[in-house]
Amino acid sequence: MREIIFDTETTGLDPAQGHRVIEIGCVELIDGRETGQTYQAYLNPERPVDPDASAVSGLTDSFLRDKPIFSQIVDEFLAFIGQDRLVAHNAMFDLGFVNAELKRLGMDTLPASRMVDTLTLARQRFPGSPASLDALCRRFEIDLSGRGKHGALLDAQLLARVYRRLEQRDDQMNMMASLDSSQEGTDGRAPRSWTEMTHGAARSPRPHHPSAEEITAHETFLDQIKDTLWRKKAI
Repeated sequence: MREIIFDTETTGLDPAQGHRVIEIGCVELIDGRETGQTYQAYLNPERPVDPDASAVSGLTDSFLRDKPIFSQIVDEFLAFIGQDRLVAHNAMFDLGFVNAELKRLGMDTLPASRMVDTLTLARQRFPGSPASLDALCRRFEIDLSGRGKHGALLDAQLLARVYRRLEQRDDQMNMMASLDSSQEGTDGRAPRSWTEMTHGAARSPRPHHPSAEEITAHETFLDQIKDTLWRKKAI
């Protein structure tokens, strides 16, 4: 299963007020594991960055001035995410900004049905507890030392680790790895059955055919039954 963890940095808080995307960061997961494949783009928003937004991301008008505009990177961005599940923290915020950029170009938007919102997952798993990305990283003891400013790719990488913990995928993978290493058959091969995984090496099969005494007893029993079905030939 392929999933894309993604995050955005923006010029402000509301695309309806003309705010734009200034950075996109994506991380690829296959079967819950990071593959090392990422996507990142800084974008010229064609408008000033609000001071509060710049303070959060560290991205300035002068830095973004020579970066591509969204229309120049949209094809490679859509190619990277493909048709796979998208995972984001406070997902409707990021999806709203990306869809506003797509609408501006007259392109199809991304459906909300593709999204997994880790903010919702966190609130369901830890009701009443802080659910920001920073708070979840601290809860799961994920290193935040490199996060001086918010960055879309950095935050997507942190979120990938948080997402695995929220879904308890790390625990499942560790359990399976432990089972594989500790429950090998006596000949060194991997166990082939649940019995072998839970009880060790496979036992020899028990005989199930009747003994001569059992056959004689069965025939004696049938002699006492009139017109018994057991002695009729199959049609």
